[in-house]
Amino acid sequence: MSETGPAQGARGVIDADEQLLEVSGLKVYFPITRGIVIQRHVGDVRAVDGVSLTLRRGETLGLVGESGCGKSTFGRAILRLYRPTAGQIVFEGNDITTLGGAALRSLRRRMQMIFQDPYASLNPRMTVGGIVGEPLDIHSIGTRNERRQRVEELFEIVGLDPTFAERYPHEFSGGQRQRVGVARALAVNPDLIVADEPVSALDVSIQAQIVNLLERLQSQFRLTYLFIAHDLSVVRHISDRIAVMYLGRLVELAPSRELYDAPRHPYTVALISAVPIPDPAIESKRRRIILKGDVPNPASPPPGCHFHTRCWLRERLGNPAECEEVEPQLRVLTTGHEVACHFAEQVEGSEEQRRASGRGTSPAPDAARSATSADVPAPPQRPAGQ
Repeated sequence: MSETGPAQGARGVIDADEQLLEVSGLKVYFPITRGIVIQRHVGDVRAVDGVSLTLRRGETLGLVGESGCGKSTFGRAILRLYRPTAGQIVFEGNDITTLGGAALRSLRRRMQMIFQDPYASLNPRMTVGGIVGEPLDIHSIGTRNERRQRVEELFEIVGLDPTFAERYPHEFSGGQRQRVGVARALAVNPDLIVADEPVSALDVSIQAQIVNLLERLQSQFRLTYLFIAHDLSVVRHISDRIAVMYLGRLVELAPSRELYDAPRHPYTVALISAVPIPDPAIESKRRRIILKGDVPNPASPPPGCHFHTRCWLRERLGNPAECEEVEPQLRVLTTGHEVACHFAEQVEGSEEQRRASGRGTSPAPDAARSATSADVPAPPQRPAGQ
């Protein structure tokens, strides 16, 4: 698997020689059982089915795909919130796949998570100051007074008034709650943050503020992000590289701009064709690719290429048997661009690819950028309820 990538990231310099995380052949299966008293194992849900990728210090890797493709499960597995079924997770040269007990707890200081739902991820019985300070208590960091000062500092860093620390989560808006979640993730000075759809539950204007906050924090603290999302416009704006998942497998991995300008996997082409471009002249010339059928059952995925049952390219090629029988592996097409498709070369330059990406037209600069990428300043914080 190629490890070549951009040295200059979207938000700062990426150290191409400093590999922070390496995941090899990761599988996470959930057992299916029958019976009440005596349970029999009858199968597995293959949530993550052999994913391999690397993360360099200081970069943002976007992970996209349809709901249910295994994105969140993958993110939780690399933090060891789920136990991997197979594969290897190496963090800063240390194999953490089977860590447990005190060693795993110590590791969690270096790897944190921002959860999707700001309403469900905060304990309603605790003050937000207690929530942000809890990681400091768990890891016995500082005295009580030092922890209180650290909580106040974190509130200021994420754009909240430190006097809000004694309030409870229900007194805050969704955007404010997510800022509390970001402050909690920063409390123990992590190196890696897994952001699991951190803006999907927020209004568009608030999404912009949270994305801008994450970018600023990355520059300030040299953070590394695994940014999981289904909104491809947001992912394009914040990511240096993008990985596309389908039914538990990685199907394409490329630098952000290259993936959007020249997608090589038929599934990626279909995803990008659904992203609106805010330019009527370009949008009128694009054509949406509608995938036929439903996503296959992850407990019984189709053989060969998992995507072959819905692939528009396969239909055009005349139903090649190779797609049904041989599982495609990630292979390098160009520097840093990897695709798991037997016929990826035939996607390049196709009418579907050009129409999906808007190429061949005359787009305005950054025409495909979503409104969520606008540099919207955070409004002054007001007490909840006003």
